[in-house]
Amino acid sequence: MKNTFILVVVLIFCSCKEVPEALQLGTYRATLKVNDTLDLPFNFEVTSSTSLKIFNADEIISVEDITYENDSVKIQMPVFEGYIKAKISKNMLNGSFIKESLNRIVPFKAEFNKENRFEVANETPQYDVSGNWETVFSQGIEEDEYAAKGIFKQTGNVVTGTFRTTTGDYRYLDGVMDGNILKLSAFDGSHAFLFVAIVKDSTMEGIFYSGNHFKEPFVAKRNATFELPDENELTFLKEGYDRIDFTFPDADGKMVSLNDDEFKNKVVVLQIMGTWCPNCLDESKFYSEYYKNNKNKGVEFIGLAFEYVKSPEAAFKNISRLKEHVGINYPVLLAQYGSTNKKLAQEKLPMLNHVLSYPTSIIIDKTGKVRKIHTGFNGPATGEKYIEFKNEFDSFINVLLNE
Repeated sequence: MKNTFILVVVLIFCSCKEVPEALQLGTYRATLKVNDTLDLPFNFEVTSSTSLKIFNADEIISVEDITYENDSVKIQMPVFEGYIKAKISKNMLNGSFIKESLNRIVPFKAEFNKENRFEVANETPQYDVSGNWETVFSQGIEEDEYAAKGIFKQTGNVVTGTFRTTTGDYRYLDGVMDGNILKLSAFDGSHAFLFVAIVKDSTMEGIFYSGNHFKEPFVAKRNATFELPDENELTFLKEGYDRIDFTFPDADGKMVSLNDDEFKNKVVVLQIMGTWCPNCLDESKFYSEYYKNNKNKGVEFIGLAFEYVKSPEAAFKNISRLKEHVGINYPVLLAQYGSTNKKLAQEKLPMLNHVLSYPTSIIIDKTGKVRKIHTGFNGPATGEKYIEFKNEFDSFINVLLNE
């Protein structure tokens, strides 16, 4: 009788305990709320109760950290601190995309078994935007204006491509031509980008939205021969300098500098970066693979991380997550925390004329002299430009190794 009572109590307890509902397997159309009238869409596919894939054109982002509590799901983005917290209901998710360190919350929802990224009113596009576009963001706005190069490919009303700037690219953009309206979006777990423009044959005029916290205008015109300034000439050493000097800590508290024995008589690549930066992630993937294949030749890499989180403990946690996810085997030092302000970053490296971009790469020869500074990074979304950069980088490193 006693054993029977215990069994009944256990069964009652177990039956009353709420079992979290898992995500349905399959495709979803998600949106982030940019403003009262505008949504930023992206697509993902749930492949198991604890994994999904986010799609941006040719990019596939694998997410392997999904947890449940009561009627809600938390989807933690890989590498970046951002996460989605949403309530699960029939065929729907409702919640927010959250970046705690920046106090940013963007309303989020997703609908199951819906594949179209953008809702299209006009299936037949009025224009084909394939090709190169000379672009200006924030035109006429002092200190905010900057040049870019739009690179697009259109098939039917489907458009893919990116905008290149002097500091990097806007990664994989995916969208449509809806009549005469160009719509492009990307969500990579850190940044949420939306571009909406009115196209008139050889010109376009639109607005770029970054999440729900920033927007700026842009104008563009077709120009097949337009090129941005040379990335190797934008950042340079001030007069009187030919070397870089620094001392920053690693995760163990060890102070590291270029004077350490492990870097002497080596070609060294310094990577000015941040764990929050998608272009830095693209660059880190390339550098990590390059280092793995070439470290026995006498080349070393050092990452200098500039982090916006408020404590060194949080910064090193993010650095560790990046290194683990990408497989980085070179040291990543903490150069700054609490801010990613580029003027403050330049104060940490006062021999530079400025820190214009995250990332920036400084290539140093075996004697310790700076031989090249490359501003920004043209990632895989830029296609031929990415291949060109990789070939140029490999050739230049081999020249320095053979000196």
